[in-house]
Amino acid sequence: MFRLITRCFPMDMRHYKEWIKIGLNILYYRKEQRLTQQQLADACGEEGISRAFIQRIETGVSSCSVDTLIDIANALDIPLYKLFEFKD
Repeated sequence: MFRLITRCFPMDMRHYKEWIKIGLNILYYRKEQRLTQQQLADACGEEGISRAFIQRIETGVSSCSVDTLIDIANALDIPLYKLFEFKD
């Protein structure tokens, strides 16, 4: 049996603006569905991820893996590309 380990990655400042936008998109879709950070965290994959990690992603403090973004998109029941739609 494999155990999913979610890692918090240090923010690469070259992509800071993009991570802020991804985080705001996660926040938007979470609020649209009236989910708390804890509910979203629990819905991410079999083992979930922590509420604190969701908060760090939403605020752009931490980046995350593509696997984590896929779990978040699935939990929000949205296509993955929606997290990458940036409005100027």
